[in-house]
Amino acid sequence: MVIHLKDSNTFVTSPEAVAKILQDLLKAEDQIDQDKEHFWVIHLDSRLRIKFVELISLGTLNASLVHPREVYTRAVGERSAQILVAHNHPSGDSEPSAEDIAMTRRLWDGGRLLGIELVDHIVITSTGFTSFKEKRLI
Repeated sequence: MVIHLKDSNTFVTSPEAVAKILQDLLKAEDQIDQDKEHFWVIHLDSRLRIKFVELISLGTLNASLVHPREVYTRAVGERSAQILVAHNHPSGDSEPSAEDIAMTRRLWDGGRLLGIELVDHIVITSTGFTSFKEKRLI
């Protein structure tokens, strides 16, 4: 699913701004879907302007299936200069798991190979977030 934001001139200014956008998207869903892991790719132009948000995976309570192939397919086709990935933790704990870190490394490597920079990976909850970039995990 691709989501176009109302304001097509929205720039990624901070992890907080991205977390707010995604928290608002999540709040628009019913409670059953809010309790599932979502994995989004935010497609960016070369000036960090959001082109669109893509939902790659809607998982279960504590897992979602993510593969670099799905993450980068639309990025290549739409000529996205950079991407930012994010997912939610319905548990309320925004700390990245070992699986989150391993998956992000695979995505980072895939992006380097394709020439599409992975700007950040953000884990959100209903009340907070964690940025891989701020934690120097990427």
